[in-house]
Amino acid sequence: MPDAPKLRIGNLMLGVRDMDRSVVFYRDALGLPVQFASEEFTFFDGGGVALVLHRMKDLPEAPEPRRTEVVFHVADVDEAHRELVRRGVAFRIEPRVVTGQSFAADFPDPDGHVLSIFGPRRA
Repeated sequence: MPDAPKLRIGNLMLGVRDMDRSVVFYRDALGLPVQFASEEFTFFDGGGVALVLHRMKDLPEAPEPRRTEVVFHVADVDEAHRELVRRGVAFRIEPRVVTGQSFAADFPDPDGHVLSIFGPRRA
């Protein structure tokens, strides 16, 4: 059997209904730098993997919000949580222990995609 191709994730793409609203959320509330933008796609620097928004006006409602989750690693989950709340992010689950010394907190984006912050509690 031949060797499997060496795969690596380069982009993670999310469908969005309203590109302007979503860009404001990801750029201004989450602080992700925009790498490229067009009417149909916006690429953000996700720290090694590009997070790409794809405009889809006919995007159906997500049947199960926990089906997919984008996890952002942070140096201090409490500090990141406080700053994101200050920027208007509404968390659905507050920071809690998920693995040993690692904590996570979840929040939705404007289209209902589940996002989370994950990392240690420094304080």
